[in-house]
Amino acid sequence: MEPNLTRPTKRSHAIPAHLQVLSVLGFLATGTFQREIGDRSGISQPSMSRILPAVLRGIIKLMPEYIQFPYGAQRQTEVMQGFSAVANMPGVIGAIDCTHVRIKAPSGDAFAYINRKNFHSVNVQLICDAKCVLINVVARWPGGTHDAFILRNCAVGTRLEDGAVRDGWLIGDRGYPLTPWLMTPLASPQTPQELSHHY
Repeated sequence: MEPNLTRPTKRSHAIPAHLQVLSVLGFLATGTFQREIGDRSGISQPSMSRILPAVLRGIIKLMPEYIQFPYGAQRQTEVMQGFSAVANMPGVIGAIDCTHVRIKAPSGDAFAYINRKNFHSVNVQLICDAKCVLINVVARWPGGTHDAFILRNCAVGTRLEDGAVRDGWLIGDRGYPLTPWLMTPLASPQTPQELSHHY
């Protein structure tokens, strides 16, 4: 992040890149006011306001380098081995679910952002590996959007539907349909095998 955040200043004390990143992460994590985070970090509110977009642009720029779905055979094998070691589930290339990130009511189309728990949100799809490392993030759909719709309309869902992964599958909850590349829990397990493995 440092190359993206270091810039010439007329002042003698530029805000170090690590302090910029930590301050912005603190702001994002707590949802508190810029002034409060700035006070904790020793940064003025106007400086917080100035560094916020720069840090966010830096994170977005680096995201493709760190958040990558395992389309390649070698990376798929690594992810599969991780799930096999953790849960004795061979062939799993990721665990998928969505989470609602609360937002203020938008000025346009506010109703679409009301989720099933009756608050405004963005429905964020996350896929992680066995170590809970994010391998895919989709954060653009209103809170009223169903999880399965998001998956069907994202790049990973489209590529998996087109056969990008032949010997592996995602695991998801009952909010998703069962497909050749997405395993969901059994609704009513009956046999001893089904009872011991709910997927």
